[in-house]
This record gives sequence, structure tokens and C-alpha cells, in this order.
Amino acid sequence: MQVIPNLSQPESVLSPSMRFTRLADWLAWQEELHFTSIELGLERCLTVAGRMGLLQPGYHVISDAGTNGKGSSAHMLRSILSHAGYAVGSYISPHLVRYNERICLNGMEATDEMICAAFDRVDRARGDISLTYFEFGTLAAFDIFQRAGIDVAVLEVGLGGRLDAVNCLDADAALITAIDLDHEKWLGWDRETIGREKAGIMRTGAVAVCSDPEPPRTLLEHAAALGVNLQLAGRDFYSHVTNRCWEWRSGGQTFSNLPRPSLYNVRQLENAAGVLMVLLALAERLPVPDAAIRRGLEEFNLNGRFQIVPDRAQLILDVAHNPQSMQLLASNLKGLPVAGSTHVIIGMLNDKNHPAIFKAIMDQVDCWHLVSLEGPRGTASDTLGEELAALDITGTIASYHSVAEAINHVRTLVGPQDRIVVTGSFLTVGAALRHLRVAR
Repeated sequence: MQVIPNLSQPESVLSPSMRFTRLADWLAWQEELHFTSIELGLERCLTVAGRMGLLQPGYHVISDAGTNGKGSSAHMLRSILSHAGYAVGSYISPHLVRYNERICLNGMEATDEMICAAFDRVDRARGDISLTYFEFGTLAAFDIFQRAGIDVAVLEVGLGGRLDAVNCLDADAALITAIDLDHEKWLGWDRETIGREKAGIMRTGAVAVCSDPEPPRTLLEHAAALGVNLQLAGRDFYSHVTNRCWEWRSGGQTFSNLPRPSLYNVRQLENAAGVLMVLLALAERLPVPDAAIRRGLEEFNLNGRFQIVPDRAQLILDVAHNPQSMQLLASNLKGLPVAGSTHVIIGMLNDKNHPAIFKAIMDQVDCWHLVSLEGPRGTASDTLGEELAALDITGTIASYHSVAEAINHVRTLVGPQDRIVVTGSFLTVGAALRHLRVAR
């Protein structure tokens, strides 16, 4: 891979006049700055980004929205483009272990100093405008990318699309992954309404790809209204598995014997197919050699996405946190059976559809281990227990105060023939990664 200059530390000196000099202090302050943790809308970010000169970036922008699969897709895009020799900035959310995971330059996490310096510039530019925690981070990422002189930014949309802070930048390419029910309070209570929100990242004259094999009607209608040539899985591009490899084609372009980004997570092929369509559509502006595609897929490795960890028993970490992603997790577990029992350690946020999530995976669970998540959005394990009991689900049920407590106890119960699955939230899996010390 080409060594890109000027990406390691575009800012290394912290000003003594800034509000805070420690990243933890900035983040704690941001959590209390705005009257609510989530408030969709572009006006605040557009105003501050305009003051900072960020709205006409000197780099290509690929925006990535969807209910499930957008984090994996963003990671693949970043990896392939980096191997092609481009200077790539990537912005994802939420993080699992460290906030720095959200902002990367060619796969390297931004340092505390870089992020603090960017926060300071956002703080000075905002004046009396109140920003949410996510808005602050998004603007900081834009600032870091501009100062680093990147070639392309891969931006994962945080919530929805149309009114998400990431959508302040016009995307040269919009990738929309699997769409289903999640964050209904903010996005709507059916796929059609949610699909319309995701469609908001598309721009007239720009590339648009949907990797969901059954896209909502509203997505297609919005693309037609914009005059966007939306590329669809199963119509404009195709993929199928061949033994331990897979094949992709679109028009006269075919890739054969591609490395599978994951042998056990079937959704990753769907994500990878959408990624390749984006790259093909951008080929004139961002040509990518076949070798970069193969290497990027071969090296795909992302924490918390059906991540198998060596332990006393088979240990799987998966950030599934809505019914669709939990159904996928159940399917992946069914495709990788064990001779013994499956113990599920699960903790969830309070705005999730707990009964639907439990039902999605119940057929694969022998023992339930419910954990409490901290913070205003966390759900107590006793509450989860009451909801689970109301479903008349078979199997043993136990409650714990923390993920670490649950893991320590379950490890005393299992043998090599058994399986432990940690799931339900990024917070649950993040706590497991910290406890197990296996974060890559």
C-alpha cells in the first residue's frame, strides 16, 4: 500500500486556551451540552460547518446509510480504497471500545490530541449554537479530514439519513444497505417511512447503490424523483457463492474467485456486493485495481460482527440490536452448530423492541443471561427478565449487574462443546471486548 504523507498527526499541539485538553473531559461536556442526546436536523451543523469552511470539501465523499450492514460496508470501502493507494478518512458510529475508533485516517485512529484540537475549532466556530454529541463529532471528523488532505471520505450515517449530520456534505456516492425497523421513534414505524429517510443521502447526478435485495418502494420513488440512476442488487449487480469464494458481476464486469469477507456471516456477501457496485460506479474518478479489491476483502476483520473469539467454549460477539440483525445472528448460529448448549449474554437499550429481539433468536438459545446497561438509555436486567418471562420462553434465565459479571459466571458453566454469545447492543459487546481484552 502506498504510504500517504501528512495523515498521522495534522494537529499535535494543544492550545492552552481551549475549553478542555483531555478527550474524556470534552466528551463528558458534550453529553450535557444539548438539551437532548438526539435531535435530527441539519441547520445547526450546516451553519457551523459553513463558518469552518467545511461544506465544499476537497475530497470525494461516499456516504453510507442503512439499518444494518453500514458499518461493515464502510470498513470494506475504507480498506479497499486504502489498498488502492488513496488517502482515506473514515467516520463511523458508534464506537465499541474507544471514541477514537470513529475517526480514522487510512485505518489508523485519530489521536486524542487531533480530536481535542478539532473539538476546539468546532467549539470556537459554533458561538452560541448548541450541538449534540454526535454533531460535535461529525464536524470534528470533517475538520480533521480537510486538514489531513485526504482523497476520499467514507462516512457512515448515524441515524436515518435525510436529517443526519453526515448529510451536511453532498455525497459523490450514496450506499444504502439493509433497511428494517430500528430507531422508530425518530425514523418511523414501517420500512417505507424509514426507507424514505435513508433515501435522503442521495443526490441528483451522483452515484447511488442499494444492497438491500428488497428495497422499500419509497427508496425507489425518491430516486426516480431526483433522476438518480439507483443501482439495485439482483437487477443491476449480482453475486453468488462458489465454494469458499464468491463471484460478482454487473453488465460486462465480472469478479471471480473473490475471497469471502466472512465464512460464517452470510450478510457480509450482501454488503460486499454493494461495495463493489459503488467502486465500479466511481471507477472513472477513483480507479481501483483488482488486487486492492481482493486484498481489502481478504483482510476484512471487524470487531463485533459475528466475531469468533478463542475461549473455553466457542465465544461469539455480535452487535445485533434490532429484530432484523438478531434474525441474521440466529441464522448464522444455526449454520455453525455446536454439540452442547448455547448461552446468550444479552443487554439492550430501552428504546429497542425487546420482545421482537428475543423472539428472533429464541430458537437458538438454551440459557439466557441478562445484563444491565448503564446510562439513561440502558435497560435493567430485571426489566429484561420480566419481558422475557412474559413470552413464555423455555430455558434458564439469570440476571447480572454487568457484562463482565455475566461472562465470568458463564465461563464456569461451559465446556468445549458449548457456546457463549454476547449480543444486544454495541454497549454490551464493547464491554465484553474491554473485559476480554481482545479488541483489534
